[in-house]
Amino acid sequence: MKIALDAMGGDFAPQAAVDGAVLAAEKLAGKAQIVLIGQEDAVRPLLEKHGPAAASLILVSASQIIEMGEHPAKAYQQKQDSSIAVGYRMLHAGEVEAFCSAGNTGAMLVGAMFSVKPVPGVLRPAIANFVPKLAGGFGIMLDVGANADCKPEMLEQFGELGSLYAQYVLGIAQPKVGLMNLGEEEGKGTAIMQAAHQLLKVNPHLHFIGNIEGRDLFNAKADVIVCDGYTGNVLLKMAESVYEIMAEKNMHDPFFDNFNYEAIGGSPILGINDNAIIGHGVSTPQAICNMLMQGFQMADSGISDQIKSTFKS
Repeated sequence: MKIALDAMGGDFAPQAAVDGAVLAAEKLAGKAQIVLIGQEDAVRPLLEKHGPAAASLILVSASQIIEMGEHPAKAYQQKQDSSIAVGYRMLHAGEVEAFCSAGNTGAMLVGAMFSVKPVPGVLRPAIANFVPKLAGGFGIMLDVGANADCKPEMLEQFGELGSLYAQYVLGIAQPKVGLMNLGEEEGKGTAIMQAAHQLLKVNPHLHFIGNIEGRDLFNAKADVIVCDGYTGNVLLKMAESVYEIMAEKNMHDPFFDNFNYEAIGGSPILGINDNAIIGHGVSTPQAICNMLMQGFQMADSGISDQIKSTFKS
């Protein structure tokens, strides 16, 4: 198994990418090989500094970089030898089983849509994120940014995508699916939320438990939290700020430490034909390492095949 990493993506690339890849290679201990994609003259010296620890890493040359401020679609189209474009080509060709990047989020989404493409039947792929639970473990929330406006049918599909991920990657036998709303009652929310509720309610593939509220994010009510990308992104950034405020005040707690983006490393794009993960722009080596480990878990679980077979039927 090979897991690819955009070595040029992120505010601290390529140093953080190389350091994180070395950490992940030690953890994987031969179960998978890490492929770094980037500018050879920038990455090779950093690998050489790690000596034998970096011996198992493969470097694939890519001469261009899609910068954070560039227009995603235009840059992806014009920079076909960028680390993101090369990574997606390798993923599409089956040369790697997962592709991870802390680079331009929009370009990662464009690459997912136009290279490996959405699974037939999926209206819109979603970006998922992980929610720590007070009772232990994690739930999954989607969408957290790919689709600000959602039709009811899209929200229903997010429930299915999240439920499959929770089952096959997080190991939750019968994931409970909740719709994030402004009240628990069935008739609450906008017309879109009310319609989504009715679709989720009758979906035979889901264990739908109804509407949940913001206060239910971290309790055991739902393992899968369904919301549009606007709501999900606000919730995600708020949770990240809680960790930052506590760290600033020198307050530490094992539960709140899970709010740190480094603990997870990245957000998977669900509903595409392969495994792709978007990391935080400020990813540290630890965050890169955890993103790569997540890529390995996704590939090892066969989640993309499970999604394909579910939507085919």
